[in-house]
Amino acid sequence: MILLVLALNIAVAVLAWLLWRERRELRRLRDWAAQPRLADPPEGEGVWGEVFDHLHRHRRAGLRRRRRLAELIVRQRRAAQALPYGVAVLDAGLRLDWCNRAAAAHLGLDPDKDRGQPIANFVREPAFVQYLETRDFSQPVRVARGGERIFALQLVPFGQAEYLLLSQDVTGAERLETMRRDFVANVSHELRTPLTVLIGFLETIRDLKLDADRVRDYVGLMAPQAERMKRLVEDLLTLSALEHAPPPPADERVAVRPLLERLRAEAESLSRGQHRISLAIDGAHDLAGAESEIASAFANLVTNAVRYTPEGGEVRLSWRSGDWGAEFAVEDTGIGIAPEHLPRLTERFYRVDRGRSRETGGTGLGLAIVKHALARHNATLAIESTPGKGSRFAARFPASRLLAAATATPRPAATSSPAGR
Repeated sequence: MILLVLALNIAVAVLAWLLWRERRELRRLRDWAAQPRLADPPEGEGVWGEVFDHLHRHRRAGLRRRRRLAELIVRQRRAAQALPYGVAVLDAGLRLDWCNRAAAAHLGLDPDKDRGQPIANFVREPAFVQYLETRDFSQPVRVARGGERIFALQLVPFGQAEYLLLSQDVTGAERLETMRRDFVANVSHELRTPLTVLIGFLETIRDLKLDADRVRDYVGLMAPQAERMKRLVEDLLTLSALEHAPPPPADERVAVRPLLERLRAEAESLSRGQHRISLAIDGAHDLAGAESEIASAFANLVTNAVRYTPEGGEVRLSWRSGDWGAEFAVEDTGIGIAPEHLPRLTERFYRVDRGRSRETGGTGLGLAIVKHALARHNATLAIESTPGKGSRFAARFPASRLLAAATATPRPAATSSPAGR
C-alpha cells in the first residue's frame, strides 16, 4: 500500500512537472509569436525542440521569400524609374498611387504629396478629360502641355480595377509628321504648275494641226517648265544626300582661293555684266571637308545675291580667316528682306516672294541646302538684311575646320568686274 501511494505521488509529480514544462514552452511560444518583429524561435528539447526547429526553418524560408520579393519590387521600381517613358499607377478611382520620374516631369506630379489625388486634377486638358469620361482606352490620346510639348497618354488596365497611365513625349515625332505633310504638300504644289503647263501644251500640239513655227514656239515655252522640274528634283536629291550621307571627311582639303575665284567667274557669267562683282580674300587658310558640299553652299549664296540684286547693283564676295575661325560672306545691294522673314529663310520651300522666286528660277530649297551643308561642317549661317538696301549672308566656320593653305599668298586687293548696261 505504501509503495502504491509512493508510486502515485511520483506519477503525480512527474505529470505536474510535464504540465509545467508544457505550459512553460507554450508561454515561450506565445511570447515569441507576440513580438512585433519575429526573432529566431527559442531553443527547446524533445518535441518542443522539433517544433521550434520547424518554426525556425519556416521563418528563415519566409525571410528569404520576403527578401527576394523586396529585391524584386526594388528592381521593378528601378526599372520603371529608368524608363524614358512616364509610368503612373492609378487605383480604381483613377487616383495616383505611384509614378516614376518621367511621369512626374511629363505631368507635373509629386509622387509623395499628390498620392491619392485624382489624375484629372493634374492633367486638365479637355482632350484628356474627355478620354477619361469615354472610358475607351484602346488608343492613346495626344495632349499639348506647356504650350510647346506634346504627349501621348494611354491608360492600360491591370490587376484588380487598377490602371497604368503611360506617357511619352512625342513632340519631335509630331514635328516630323508636320514637316512630312508640309513637304509633300509643297512638292506637289511646286510640280503641279509646270506639269499643268506641259500637259496643256502637249494636248494642244497633239489635238491641233499646227505649223512648224508654232510647234517650235510651244516647245520653247515648255522647256523652262521642264528645266524648273529638273532643278527641283536635283535640289531634292541634294538635300536627301546631305541628310543621309556619312560625316564629311576631316582630312580632305578644300582649296578656298580657287573655289572663290571660280564662284566669282560663275557670278559674272550669270550677271551678264549687269552687276559689279568683287572678291576679297583676307587669310591664308583652306577648309577641311567635302568640296562638293562647300561649293554647293557657297554657290547658292552667290547665285541668290545675283538673282535678287537689280541691274546696276553690287555683289561683294569676301573670305576672312584667322585663329578665331573663318567666314565666307556674300553682300549685295539688292531688294533686302523684311525682319519677320529672316528666321524662316532656311525652311524648305519658304519664299519671301513666290512670284519673283519663280521668275528668277529659284526652287525654294537653296538656303535649306546651304544650312544642311554648313551644319555638316560645324558651320553656321548668319543673315543680316535691310529692305531696300541689301543683304549679307555669312557662313562661319570654327577654327577646327581650318587648314593652313598649301601655298601661302599675299593678301590681294579686292577685284571687281564693271557693271554693264
